[in-house]
Amino acid sequence: MTPKEVLAFAKENGAKMVDFKFMDFIGTWQHFSNPISELSEDDFEAGYGFDGSSIRGWQPINASDMLIIPDPTTALMDPFMAEPTLTMICNVVDPVTKEKYSRDPRYIAQKAEEYLKFTGIGDMAWIGPEAEFFIFDDIRFDTSYNYSFYYIDSVEGQWNTGRVENPNLGYKPRYKEGYFPVPPTDSQQDLRTEMVLMLQKVGLTVECQHHEVATAGQAEIDMKAAPLVKMADDLQWYKYVIKNVARKNCKTVTFMPKPLFGDNGSGMHTHISIWKEGKALFAGDKYAGLSEMALWAAGGILKHAAALCAITNPTTNSYKRLVPGYEAPVNLAYSSRNRSAGIRIPMYSASPKQKRLEVRFPDPSCNGYLAFSALLMAALDGIENRIDPGDPLDRDIYSMSPEELGKVPSTPGSLEDALKALAKDHEFLLKGDVFTQDVIDMWIEWKTLNEVDTVRMRPHPQEFKLYFDI
Repeated sequence: MTPKEVLAFAKENGAKMVDFKFMDFIGTWQHFSNPISELSEDDFEAGYGFDGSSIRGWQPINASDMLIIPDPTTALMDPFMAEPTLTMICNVVDPVTKEKYSRDPRYIAQKAEEYLKFTGIGDMAWIGPEAEFFIFDDIRFDTSYNYSFYYIDSVEGQWNTGRVENPNLGYKPRYKEGYFPVPPTDSQQDLRTEMVLMLQKVGLTVECQHHEVATAGQAEIDMKAAPLVKMADDLQWYKYVIKNVARKNCKTVTFMPKPLFGDNGSGMHTHISIWKEGKALFAGDKYAGLSEMALWAAGGILKHAAALCAITNPTTNSYKRLVPGYEAPVNLAYSSRNRSAGIRIPMYSASPKQKRLEVRFPDPSCNGYLAFSALLMAALDGIENRIDPGDPLDRDIYSMSPEELGKVPSTPGSLEDALKALAKDHEFLLKGDVFTQDVIDMWIEWKTLNEVDTVRMRPHPQEFKLYFDI
């Protein structure tokens, strides 16, 4: 839509308010709202001011003024507001120079798409994330100087088979057996369907929904792949819709990678392919039906995987999921069917249009704009430098000796290690000014001071169990 069409659309739908959504640096949607009478065609150029010093990782207080510029192509009606509300996703700009802001994640994603075209390799990056999540009935957590705890509950939790529920009807998925029995064991079929219908209402194309492996309401709803910036926008709508539908039903949703001990965590397997002039470029006559270009792209992603993890797996909790010896895709190799490999080549379809890389180590705690951009930049670096991905990992890792496994590199063991890798290896992200040094430095600084250090300095309840009586 054009600005003029947006105003007509708002009038047709009886909008009383306009809500402006934009992405903060770390990965959370922010917003503010104005009466619809305050929206004019001029505002799509002039923008609206806000305090950039109050947004994580952005401006100092002495240079806090910033502008959001609404993107008219993203306009739709927000389905959760009590009063009819037009909403748009916004770009962030400097109020003085009117230049786009280097730490606006959406701008970074836009630059990644432009850099792809600039290279001449392709004109579209097709991205398809599979974001998993948990639906809980209750969550309590707190931490202070002298205590720390969390408590999760779910009517589906296997730990509640003996609870007095007046009556307890059983049918609670066993640990690691939630993929995927029919109702009544799957108690959230209708809730997930409600989420799907609402996702469709805001314009997302949904391919399927199902219960995931873990007990206690682990779920997955898959969207159809889309170009990079569009998919990053869609991922934000995905999280927004799913959380709000859950809340409407007195449930709560988390995209934390590892909220439960001893059961599967939530990943975000991310499918990526590159296209040019309507032709898919990752199909060919090499291993698993890939093109040589696709193998080079895999080589780039594997080479830079440790640094990528600082962006695709950006929380301390991410590394509770990425633990060697279990089912997590920690092995930095590629395979046509081995789901423990960091990159899998799906074999469901023989169509060249379906040929893609499935990068399996990312998780849904990431900022999609940054994660998808970083994956594309690593793939392009692999293509430009013809990086050999090595031999595929087609063997069962559980049958491999420690000596054999020792030859297969793994994802970092902690967020701290991933950030150190990013500090050493980020030149590939700086190409085309897609990521700037300022962005990399602030990301490392913020994550270290506000997440790594705050977790590292706090005693853990398990430490009391292990060491209190020493």
